[in-house]
Amino acid sequence: MTTVDGLHRTVAIIGGGQAGLSMSHRLTRDGVDHIVLERESPGHEWRSRRWDSFCLVTPNRQCDLPGFPYAGGDPDGFMARDEVAAYVEDYARSFPCPLVTGVDVTLLRRDGTTFVLSTSHGELTADQVVVATGPYQVPLIPRLAERLPPGLTQLHSSAYRNPRQLPDGEVLVVGSGQSGCQIAEDLQLAGRAVHLSVGGAPRVARRYRGRDVVDWLEDMGHYRRGIDEFSDADAVRFRANHYVTGRDGGRDIDLRAFALAGMRLYGRLSDVDSGVVRFLPDLRENLDGADAVSEGIKDSIDAYLELHGIEAPAERRYVPVWDPGDEPAELALDDTGITSVVWATGFGMDHRWIEVPVFDGRGYPAHERGVTGCPGLYFLGLPWQHTWGSGRFSGVGRDAEHLARRITDTAPGTRFDVPWIAGTRRNTCPAGAVRTSPHTVA
Repeated sequence: MTTVDGLHRTVAIIGGGQAGLSMSHRLTRDGVDHIVLERESPGHEWRSRRWDSFCLVTPNRQCDLPGFPYAGGDPDGFMARDEVAAYVEDYARSFPCPLVTGVDVTLLRRDGTTFVLSTSHGELTADQVVVATGPYQVPLIPRLAERLPPGLTQLHSSAYRNPRQLPDGEVLVVGSGQSGCQIAEDLQLAGRAVHLSVGGAPRVARRYRGRDVVDWLEDMGHYRRGIDEFSDADAVRFRANHYVTGRDGGRDIDLRAFALAGMRLYGRLSDVDSGVVRFLPDLRENLDGADAVSEGIKDSIDAYLELHGIEAPAERRYVPVWDPGDEPAELALDDTGITSVVWATGFGMDHRWIEVPVFDGRGYPAHERGVTGCPGLYFLGLPWQHTWGSGRFSGVGRDAEHLARRITDTAPGTRFDVPWIAGTRRNTCPAGAVRTSPHTVA
């Protein structure tokens, strides 16, 4: 059995996903004594919380973890779920990462100048701690779900895998962010009758003026813009992601087109009472708002091309293909064939296990680019921690580098000779074992 009881490390990294591994890569390069604690295994979250047809919505070339850029043959494509998980697993094996899997950290507290970590396999201490557990910890389902008829199958989007998982009949999907829209499409493509409660998430075109929109935005510096450059930083951090898909090589998600193909669209879900589901009259507003965001992004691309004299193919602008007309205010479940509900209502954070006062009134860690007000405690992998890419493969490495500089300036622990060359790939012992490099203990 793996045990960490009694160990002391200069730095303890909690979480062995892409954020924690990126942090470990930087500290390994710098010779900082550390350990990475992972409850499951690298890549587990990608496999366990995504559906079968899931794929990235950003091009493969943006998978650029420190020392481990995408090296496949389809840089403009979009990796599927299992390919993404394998990318993370391969990353963990590409350098001598002091990774210990199967260890659940249940409590983090401070004892003087030392951090104490209680785990499922004993207690260890560290001079500094990086919390890299990500933002998607607790699936959120509204309490009104409890008022739905008991015979309905209900599951959160994180538990959805494929249409065959659900009983025969129609499906109500609640939420139109990336997960809700893609799951609704997945069900419709399988021939299921789908009802979709549409929220206020924006959308973006997949391609415009001859290129993926991601490429234009990257050239325009959008992904390098820091959160400190926004006047409404808090709103930016909690803003819903734009919906688009990388499925089948990448395309737009147009809910109006879904409606033309038979999907029933409604406004935001507002109430459930005696088998009747009620919706706000905001469907038209939400569809128009999503379209306006997409067209606004195209406006900014047009302005960029004109300013810099860049030649690009002309493209006709989007014309709505469907209008909601009279918006349905309610849906009597007994009058439909709805047998299941998929709640695509997002995730919340759960940091109750951290007994260090670094959180604001919403339970969100107060930080400046991952550095908290408690000396030696850091966060990594949060959405918009510094830039759009902070919680993604494309930008988490830059945040890890920033924290590594901070840590190496203050780390009092033992340094070691780095037995590898930065940027190279090499296999080490299988993930799940405790790596016996000079800075770990078996």
